Amino acid sequence: MFRTALLVISCTILPVLLYYRIRSQSTGESLDRRQEGVFILATLRPAALLAYGGIIAFLIDPAYMTWSSVPLPAAVRWLGVALCAGTGALWIWTFHQLGLNLTDTVVTRRAHTLVTAGPYRWVRHPFYGCVALFTAGAALVSASWFIAITGALCFLLIVIRTQTEEAHLLARFGAPYETYRSRTGRFLPRLR
Repeated sequence: MFRTALLVISCTILPVLLYYRIRSQSTGESLDRRQEGVFILATLRPAALLAYGGIIAFLIDPAYMTWSSVPLPAAVRWLGVALCAGTGALWIWTFHQLGLNLTDTVVTRRAHTLVTAGPYRWVRHPFYGCVALFTAGAALVSASWFIAITGALCFLLIVIRTQTEEAHLLARFGAPYETYRSRTGRFLPRLR
């Protein structure tokens, strides 16, 4: 039943996320991913492939991931289901706010605008937070240490990458971005 719950959530949010991804590509603009740096290029996407490959394997057949299973109480696994569902809603809201600004790299588009509405009102990188939360939820649902570790590795690499991304945004938007950055948290809302 945990597989079914995660499958329903994934099949609900994935088409929406794909819609926004495809729509953002309508600009036809090519983006220079090399600006992320060699280390991030060589590690982030392979780590994400491992993490999400583990999730996909669990969705196809939970038996594929039994080698990495840990005993978790059903209540904890249901917490993972709730985390994935809530994160899915936040992810959709984030993509909606980004619109055509959405990219899969640190480079901004020519017509990029500074987004400070929706979840961006409180957090500069809610999209990356969604990646971390969804992967953590999926690790709980699947009770898999492999998904937890590869997901944590992805988030660590994203944390490293945001330094480059924020430098690009500061160069692009200047003082308005600096003001925005001073009042928002990177991944979590500021308490004051």
